[in-house]
Amino acid sequence: MLTHFIGGLPVAAGHPFPIHDPVTGAVVRQAHEADPEVVDRAVRAAREAARGWAAMPVGERAGWMRRLAEGIESRFDDLVAAEIADTGKPFDQTRTLDIPRGVANFRAFAEIAAQRPDDAFHLPGVLSYTVRRPLGVVAVIVPWNLPFLLMTWKLAPALVAGNTVVVKPSESTPGSAAVFAEICAEAGLPPGVVNIIFGYGASGQLLVEHPDVDGVTFTGSTRTASTIMRTVADRVKPISFELGGKNAGLVFDDCDLDRAVDGAVQSVFTNGGQVCLCTERLYVQRSIFEEFCARLASRAQEVEPQPMISLEHRERVLSYYALARSEGAKVLTGGGVPAFNDHRDSGYFVEPTVVTGLSEWSRFNREEIFGPVCHVAPFDSETEAIDLANNSDYGLAATLWTTGLDRAHRVAQRLEAGLVWVNTWYLRDLRTPFGGVKLSGIGREGGIQSLDFYSEPTTVTIKLEQPDA
Repeated sequence: MLTHFIGGLPVAAGHPFPIHDPVTGAVVRQAHEADPEVVDRAVRAAREAARGWAAMPVGERAGWMRRLAEGIESRFDDLVAAEIADTGKPFDQTRTLDIPRGVANFRAFAEIAAQRPDDAFHLPGVLSYTVRRPLGVVAVIVPWNLPFLLMTWKLAPALVAGNTVVVKPSESTPGSAAVFAEICAEAGLPPGVVNIIFGYGASGQLLVEHPDVDGVTFTGSTRTASTIMRTVADRVKPISFELGGKNAGLVFDDCDLDRAVDGAVQSVFTNGGQVCLCTERLYVQRSIFEEFCARLASRAQEVEPQPMISLEHRERVLSYYALARSEGAKVLTGGGVPAFNDHRDSGYFVEPTVVTGLSEWSRFNREEIFGPVCHVAPFDSETEAIDLANNSDYGLAATLWTTGLDRAHRVAQRLEAGLVWVNTWYLRDLRTPFGGVKLSGIGREGGIQSLDFYSEPTTVTIKLEQPDA
């Protein structure tokens, strides 16, 4: 049974709810659901710790970030096990990406914060300088697809900037957050600096609407973000949203075709397509369209299916497979449920799928699916390719495959996306800004941009008295 972590202590309160293994469908653990009393207790604990934590010199807070990174390393295997139990992810991916990125997040933001210079401006007889103050108590709402990676991605800059936090992980994936609570306690982190509560969306709603929460950071669906915006509007709380995507990939006929196909396989099917950065729309120059489609479909058949996070989500993805057929798509491969003839047949799997032949205005091509599927369409010119990629309500990420240096720069700068990868995918420098445009989000995370969100500037201007001649 997983318990909340409030004020540095485990708190067993609220009704229990089950967490399922998406590989088998079986219940693997239970957690307590945060009710109004639990949420209020967590926010009060964060508020009580806020003044002392904010007053701590940034170098000391950076030291705490390094200690938490060491704690993650010491509990590495426990975190891997918790993440796999909740998500069904492959062992290698969890060991080489999800948990190591948690370590990297704390170390990177420790260095960024400790080395950040202050701004100062001089006029004759006048000195103006800027100091940054933490927001206070920040609500951190974490999704289920990359639970530990995205939790630490938000926690590290929020904490090092001087905020205290209340974290609400997804009800589907609370395991790694529970282990992290133990890491905080083992490291001796001051009580109340990090608080973790469990529960469904109702618990998250209680958290974001609490009057003593000063800011909200959320990664998840656009629909939920709209609800949060309405909730915090009256108090004008700062918000940072990283939301959905209907990401485009452009494949030009001067690309390295082997590399482009490899990249498409990775960007479409990684984690069962359950990554906000995954490619769901591929546009391929007509001269190589048929060959690219044949090779991508063949490679998709070799991809090991990954489970969807829940039965509900599997049914949602399958409904889009059915929608594609009803809208007249040609299914090149997949489109159903794989048969394993073992315990996985009770899990939440769908087949990696490639379709073509749909209108750009079809629902399938307009709505985020969040599964291992893409639509492939041809284009004839560079201008057409850019127009097709930008013809979306979303704008999180895009990929571009070409060996032309001029084209790479020219096209990348015209794509309406927060991130553009050229001849690669999912390659991240943690110092660079991360986020989307349109329905894909508000604000940026990463590097200085994260520290800017989690703090507010105060400008101090001093009139200097001139000495007598």
